Amino acid sequence: MTAFTLASSILLEATGSRHSSWIWIHIIMGCMFPGNVVWHLYLHFGWKAWFQKLRKQVSPVTRSLAIFTLLTIISAVVAFIHWVGSFTHSALGGIHGKIGLAFLIPTIGHTIKRIGFYRSKRYPV
Repeated sequence: MTAFTLASSILLEATGSRHSSWIWIHIIMGCMFPGNVVWHLYLHFGWKAWFQKLRKQVSPVTRSLAIFTLLTIISAVVAFIHWVGSFTHSALGGIHGKIGLAFLIPTIGHTIKRIGFYRSKRYPV
């Protein structure tokens, strides 16, 4: 999901957000991304007191991921409302893009650091 979101973000930058079909693909993927974050948190902490457990994390990467996740979601909602109202790219979308990139960089690092976990799993073929 992280790679697809990054790819669609780069595509939007490269095309200047001129094609609404790519914007809708980015929006759909952007809606699924927070769902994956919630699922990820549930798998780690369960539903009970996950906010307190997340808040007590000492890792600066985990803390930055939490902050940038929230900022990315808020800026996405604001940029989406503006885009639906005008169908034009605005400074709000640019701000969302920069916050989103600041979110995706530690997300990629977080994933790469734990890639061994996924490689060690044996899945039935």
